[in-house]
Amino acid sequence: MNTRPALFWLRWLTAVSLGVMVFGLVMVVAPELTRRGFSLLIYSSAGHIDTFGGDAVAYISLVHAVLGAVMFGWGVVLLMIVNGAFARGAREGWYMIMVCILAWFVPDTAFSLWSGFWLNAILNLPFLILFIIPLAATYSVFQRRTQE
Repeated sequence: MNTRPALFWLRWLTAVSLGVMVFGLVMVVAPELTRRGFSLLIYSSAGHIDTFGGDAVAYISLVHAVLGAVMFGWGVVLLMIVNGAFARGAREGWYMIMVCILAWFVPDTAFSLWSGFWLNAILNLPFLILFIIPLAATYSVFQRRTQE
């Protein structure tokens, strides 16, 4: 009985983890693009954040860069889990991915909705979906492994 996830799902999760890394790295190395992108997302105007004044714009750029660096590091860890424990069919690999995705998604999305920035919550959905699809597809493989 095969107790490893299909290569398709390994490649999918590898690509998504690399995508998280690239997204985070872009936030670090392209501060203007990041600021304009989030300004467009939140305020429907690419230049709105730039009207906050120099100190505020500099701080927002710092926060974006720090967030991007954290996302890059998170992507590295996800990549290591996907190509390590998950690829070996270890149940804890599946749970590590699921728990860290939910540990990010729930508070980030809840705070975004609570604070009125619901468009950020919508931005979170594609990331969640890209991880949930392969996790749902491989759930039975990891459950079967524990029953053997």
